[in-house]
Amino acid sequence: MLLKFFEVEARFPETDREVPAAAVGYVAQQVKVPADQWAAYDWQGDRIKRHRKEIRKAFGFRAGTEEDQERLAEWLTAELCGVELSRERLAEAVVARCRNDLVEPPPPAKVRRLVGKAVRDFDTRFCRTTVDRLSHATRSRLEDLVAGSEDGGEEPAEDRAVAGGGRSFFTELKADPGAPGLESLFAEVDKLQRVRKLDLPADLFADVSEKQVDAWRARAAKEYPANLERMKPPMRLTLLAALCHVRHTEITDSLVELFIQLVLKINTRAEKKVDKELTGELKKVRGKEAMMLRVAEAALSEPSGTVRKVIYPVVGGEKTLKALAAEAAANEAKYKARIRTVLRSAYSAHWRRMLTPLLKALTLKCNPLCQSRSSQAYWMIH
Repeated sequence: MLLKFFEVEARFPETDREVPAAAVGYVAQQVKVPADQWAAYDWQGDRIKRHRKEIRKAFGFRAGTEEDQERLAEWLTAELCGVELSRERLAEAVVARCRNDLVEPPPPAKVRRLVGKAVRDFDTRFCRTTVDRLSHATRSRLEDLVAGSEDGGEEPAEDRAVAGGGRSFFTELKADPGAPGLESLFAEVDKLQRVRKLDLPADLFADVSEKQVDAWRARAAKEYPANLERMKPPMRLTLLAALCHVRHTEITDSLVELFIQLVLKINTRAEKKVDKELTGELKKVRGKEAMMLRVAEAALSEPSGTVRKVIYPVVGGEKTLKALAAEAAANEAKYKARIRTVLRSAYSAHWRRMLTPLLKALTLKCNPLCQSRSSQAYWMIH
């Protein structure tokens, strides 16, 4: 049983209960020994030590040492902890590495402790590297995000006034934008500018996987300011730096999304207003609705007939249809022109206020091939 278990797992079982009863029964049948003898095996004596030694030799393995465990922990810290967040998969990697090196891995409990040590060592190195890349001014600004009272810290009066409602900027920073509107856009612009004032290096996490940075950002977002204050400075600064670094990108994306939504909102309101106006005007045209009804009934009564034979008689001939088509074309041109007028009026009167802060916060580029509705609406406004 030890031999077959080692062949599959590349390690020895710690107790007889690790081996499935079905496997024990199958092997017992092959070697013609009662299956209950497995439970009577001595797991502490000289015989199991001799058996393990013989099995290692048969597979070309050697027993693991403390030096092997230290090398494994260093390997995990340097190579895997930065790209793999699951401790279970890190433990699997340890066993696979031992199998590849023909070294008996530590027991599962020791593997878990080894993985935990490697993760802690990686976190320590990651925090030290991150803090070393921050200027003293940036560190001070990050500390100010959570410094203050027990419930999360107080900001200078001028900062609280900008954040709104007396909430700390740390709370504002984690909040999502509200419903599309000028106030939401202004709040996001202000938030983006304040994050930029932290002066985080652009390449702060250039050599770190996005998965790792996102994990630290998520950890920071779950913490209360008071909890962050109780942490050691390297850990606190790294969590705050990761949060602000990722939020810079997220806030920029939300600004662009808000801008597109507002442009569509202006366009949709203009269309609804013009639709309402023109619908009232179209109803004033004498006899048009009755004429359209007769055309529909004639087409349905003789679906295989020709236009000249079926449609012309009910509308009064080809000349009437041409007049209707010309009027519809004129109405379409009028419709588009009216929408442009309403758009310009709404933009000039109210929505123009968003342009200056938005242009200061973002660098906008136009793709000449873009034909989306949002881009068309944007250029209609301008």
